[in-house]
Amino acid sequence: MQRLRTKSIPYFFLAPGVILFVAAIIYPAIQAFRMSFYDWKIVSGAVSDFIGLDNYARALQDSHFWLSLSNSGIYMLATVPPQIIIGLFIATLLKRKSPTQPLFRVLYYLPVVTSWVVVSLLFKYLFADKGLVNFTLHDFLHLMNSDVSWLSTRATALVAICALGIWKGIGWSMMIFLAALQGVPQALEEAATVDGANRWQRFRAVTLPAISPATVFVTVMLVIGGFNVFTSVLLLTGGGPVGQTDVVLSYMYTQAFTYLDFGYGSAIAVILSVIVFVLAVVQLRLFREQAAGEELA
Repeated sequence: MQRLRTKSIPYFFLAPGVILFVAAIIYPAIQAFRMSFYDWKIVSGAVSDFIGLDNYARALQDSHFWLSLSNSGIYMLATVPPQIIIGLFIATLLKRKSPTQPLFRVLYYLPVVTSWVVVSLLFKYLFADKGLVNFTLHDFLHLMNSDVSWLSTRATALVAICALGIWKGIGWSMMIFLAALQGVPQALEEAATVDGANRWQRFRAVTLPAISPATVFVTVMLVIGGFNVFTSVLLLTGGGPVGQTDVVLSYMYTQAFTYLDFGYGSAIAVILSVIVFVLAVVQLRLFREQAAGEELA
């Protein structure tokens, strides 16, 4: 009896987290998947009609859905590489011990823990017609002939949204890379130095392979996060002008909570989940094959 009680202690501590995960993640996901097959009615007493795959067929024929998907893809492609490259560069600089190192770590990580609502409203003011960005580029540096209405066209609004995503995400990737860099064996770098390798050669031949698991993790998580962008779009542009800056989640939100078309909104969410899952699997497989090839070489 005592042995059984001892074995059950870990499950006792795990139970609250598992229950919360099932209630907040698993159950809503299953419910959304079920709703995607219905013309879902939220009115009390109304019967939701089963329509099969009609919502999915509608999404595939919806030009605005494809526009929102392309915007999500542009955001992902524009924000992921800079976050990885700049985050790794800053982590490399902050690896060296100095009196100011803790301060700079906090400063770079501060945007990560700041609310998306706060930073989105901040960037909305920065990119306003008379905001700091226009003042700097037009009045101070004289790089533009006139002020740019950043949030009124698709191209310039996406620039603002991507700039926010990069600025806010650099600190997160920096911390992951910094932790990985601190785990690189010092003996390897010393051996490379003895062999005559310069700083760049040591970084390329020793550091990068040693932190490859962290690189895989950061890349996969940033790609997933890129396709799940929502709050910044909602607060910066609201999907405007005329829905041109909608991303998948903002379009899903509009369909579900503005037009109360929960079945179609759920179908969009399921499609996005499948896309993100496939991308994650493909990335992991590519990284695994690359690692295997390097080991054989």
